[in-house]
Amino acid sequence: MYNFKKITAVLLSAVMLSGLTACGNTDASEETGTPDTTAADTSAAADDTPDDSADARVYAEGNKFMVNGKELWINGVNTPWDKWNDFGSTKFDPEFWDTHFAELAASGVNASRVWINCSSMQGVRMKTTGEVKEVTEKHWQDVDKLFEIAEKHGIYIMATMISFDHFKDSNGSYENWRNMITTEEGTTSFVNDYIVPFVQRYDDNDYLWSIDLCNEIDWVYENAECGKIGWEHICNYFADASAAIHENSDVLVTAGMGMIKYNSNDYQGNYLADDYLKSLGNENSYMDFYSPHYYFWQKTHMGYPFDVTPEEFKLENDRPCVIGETPADFSEIGKEVKEAYENSYSNGWNGVMAWTSNGVDNCGDLTHIAPATERMLELIPEKVRPLEN
Repeated sequence: MYNFKKITAVLLSAVMLSGLTACGNTDASEETGTPDTTAADTSAAADDTPDDSADARVYAEGNKFMVNGKELWINGVNTPWDKWNDFGSTKFDPEFWDTHFAELAASGVNASRVWINCSSMQGVRMKTTGEVKEVTEKHWQDVDKLFEIAEKHGIYIMATMISFDHFKDSNGSYENWRNMITTEEGTTSFVNDYIVPFVQRYDDNDYLWSIDLCNEIDWVYENAECGKIGWEHICNYFADASAAIHENSDVLVTAGMGMIKYNSNDYQGNYLADDYLKSLGNENSYMDFYSPHYYFWQKTHMGYPFDVTPEEFKLENDRPCVIGETPADFSEIGKEVKEAYENSYSNGWNGVMAWTSNGVDNCGDLTHIAPATERMLELIPEKVRPLEN
């Protein structure tokens, strides 16, 4: 099931300096060689309790998100973890998530990006060959609780399944994860034995808004410490996983690229383009929306997204576009995050998700983000909370 189609490897020559964390600084350099990836058509708070009588499922219609026939704007944040590798460990604290999601809802937030797996095999245990050995019952119980809490507070979840951190030399199980993504057997097992059960288990919960297949997989391609794995392997995973999700659920699919560099034919090629992914998988292999990340080091090389349209930022404009990560604290460049949210909306972006709401990575927290999300709720209440307006 979901076997690879063998392709001629698309070789790129190198590269940028290492990006060590989701909000870390790095440098960019030019490289040559791009795949033929022209995109084709896409197939596809006083009271924060949602209206149970309405359908809360998010779907994509053209280049907009919709809920129950109304447009949704992602007034979002990243709450990537409470304690690193929460789900499936003794560190999981449902009280944190309940309290924090209540705070998010009170601040106008309607969505959060959460890392379901940060780096370890605490909940999803892998064989050295790269195949899934076991998904623990504790992992499922913890994620069950997360979605129960998300539904309670009306917070849509973008579930990030893995990160470049899994592949780093410093991760004790890095060989297991590299074998997962570089072997047909490993990728097929991860898709069939984890991704598919995940979306089937939570497909009935409308607050699983989307699956983010990997956090900033660019660094897996670029950095020696992450294995410098080729796009042919990475995109086979994207093709197989996106097809499986579309065939087994109504959940939307994306991949949170660390930068626009590998998400645009105007740079090094759009490795998420429909034509390319479908050539590796099948007609169900595609991304429902784009969610590139943006940090200030990128400005010199790739511009500033908040003052331009997604198309002017060099994304395809045939599907929704969200800024999946950006600092919560804009003081470094003498700006406010509120301005970034407002300008993004005015320029046709479908949402912004600042990093982080709980301050886990020194890029700001909810005290920085709340003025932005509260302003957007005031400005476009019918799009931030379409089920209530």
